Amino acid sequence: MKFGSTLSSDFFPSREFDFMLSNPPYGKSWKTDQDRMGGKGEITDPRFVIQYADNPEYKMITRSSDGQMLFLVNKLAKMKNSTDLGSHIAEVHNGSALFTGDAGQGESNIRRWIIENDWLEAIVALPENMFYNTGIATYIWLLSNRKSAARKGKVQLIDASKMYVPLRKNLGKKNCEFSEEQINKITDLIVNPVETEVSKIFPNKAFGYYKVTVERPLKLKNIDADKAYNSKEVKEMVAAGKIDENGIPVIKKIQKSGSPDTLHGLFERVIAGKKVMVEYESDTSLRDTEQIPILEPGGIDAFFSREVIPYAPGAWIDNSKTQIGYEVSFTKYFYKPVQMRTLEEIVADIKKIEAETDGLLSEIIDNQ
Repeated sequence: MKFGSTLSSDFFPSREFDFMLSNPPYGKSWKTDQDRMGGKGEITDPRFVIQYADNPEYKMITRSSDGQMLFLVNKLAKMKNSTDLGSHIAEVHNGSALFTGDAGQGESNIRRWIIENDWLEAIVALPENMFYNTGIATYIWLLSNRKSAARKGKVQLIDASKMYVPLRKNLGKKNCEFSEEQINKITDLIVNPVETEVSKIFPNKAFGYYKVTVERPLKLKNIDADKAYNSKEVKEMVAAGKIDENGIPVIKKIQKSGSPDTLHGLFERVIAGKKVMVEYESDTSLRDTEQIPILEPGGIDAFFSREVIPYAPGAWIDNSKTQIGYEVSFTKYFYKPVQMRTLEEIVADIKKIEAETDGLLSEIIDNQ
């Protein structure tokens, strides 16, 4: 044990551990640590800035307002890779660790790095008010670099949020706990992962998605169809605001050869009597994004053709902006819709209210 900050002062840079447990601070700023490490744009700590997925500077640096996931990254950097046992990690997080951060941002990059490396074994949702100083939902993340054969390529989600027994007397905000029987049930689900009402098992990629940028052409009113975007006339028209959704698409670039690929921004057009392939200038005011599951049948193109093109003809995908993100949604997998009331129950309530209203009206009139 050393005195100092785990994030900005790594006193164990060469140590590796068999087992690691922690409950890091969540929802707490790590701005002081960030400044000590050089500021967000200058951090080069090899725990948090690595080479991964063809990116020489894959950054796993979270928002300065919440550094909880950096503690998890620190532990993963200290796993044993040369032993049969490897390393096993358990860490408590709040709900934001499951989904905060857009594709390409620190939190999402951390989740992607963990899941694509097949280190995440399970996440257990705990009941609210399990801790002394907070009533929010919390989750135990279980990770290992030595997954069993049954767990490889999969992640287990366990919803234990309804498993608890009340305390006789509250301890701060803590008003419940697990019984021995409930602890054994959760432990058994982890040791012997099976699908039940409270245990779901998914392939790793089920949590991944592509964030796709959707572009639409910049169109101008009364423009010479052969004029390119970089011409003086076009620039003047854009500056004057002569943008018209029913106008003519502005050419960004003319390709010397190729075939039409409208989904990816290559269109056929006739210029000076000749067929050519062109790229259009995008209208930034119409730019949008779509989240497409990695496991989407048919992939990005099938989703785009089905869900975007019918509503935005002429739109295309800017492949250079496509990013991969990961998030975990317990609500999505364990949500149980509230049972709708029957028509008979609704009618009975209405008649009851009408009867009460009639009596009230008579009383008012009689008192006049």
